[in-house]
Amino acid sequence: MTETRRVLLVANRTAMTPALRDEVRKRAAEGDTTFHLLVPSHPSGLHRVVDPEVAGREAARTRLEEALEALGEAAGSSPVTGEVGSADPIAAIHDAINAGGFDEIVISTLPKRISKWLHLDLPSKARGLGLPVTHIESMPTGETVAA
Repeated sequence: MTETRRVLLVANRTAMTPALRDEVRKRAAEGDTTFHLLVPSHPSGLHRVVDPEVAGREAARTRLEEALEALGEAAGSSPVTGEVGSADPIAAIHDAINAGGFDEIVISTLPKRISKWLHLDLPSKARGLGLPVTHIESMPTGETVAA
């Protein structure tokens, strides 16, 4: 019997994109896999300074609930769970790894020109945690990048 592979998915605005669903579908087809979606909260405006750990959690929870359904369909019979994490995405990844014992991380970001996570070099920082990291870029449906 093969061991179940556990994949940590990290996304916020890109949590429901076709690119992330394709990555889930591909891994689910490879064998016994479970998925856990981590959606770091995303405070905006003054909330980033005043209460970054509280602000943005409700929006992240809504995004998580919507994405779990879409990713669950892509995963087929593979289970997909999720949580809202810290506003600091690397801290959120640390917390999830310490709690869940994952084998791989898939980070989904906006394109380089507009991604705050890429400006923070999140994929490289996540690689420093010792797990394989796959990085995908995509735009949420209906959003465009201003020229």
